Amino acid sequence: MEAVEKVRRLRAMGSLCRQQAAYNSMNKWKLLAEAEYWDHLAHLELSSYFQQCNAISSNEREQPQAITNTNDAQRAISAA
Repeated sequence: MEAVEKVRRLRAMGSLCRQQAAYNSMNKWKLLAEAEYWDHLAHLELSSYFQQCNAISSNEREQPQAITNTNDAQRAISAA
């Protein structure tokens, strides 16, 4: 769950920037841009995490089929 914790922290940084922007009119646009940056990093982290999860999941689905196919091939050879 390390990735989820990282996303939480990145979003918290974005939230802090938006809060500061509400009280600091001189730097409002800079702080809002920084909040967008933190949110973008959180989005990238989540995307990366789910891509890794999907890759692992698809590998797990393919692996049992390969084992089953190998067993079937061995049975066919033994029967012949």
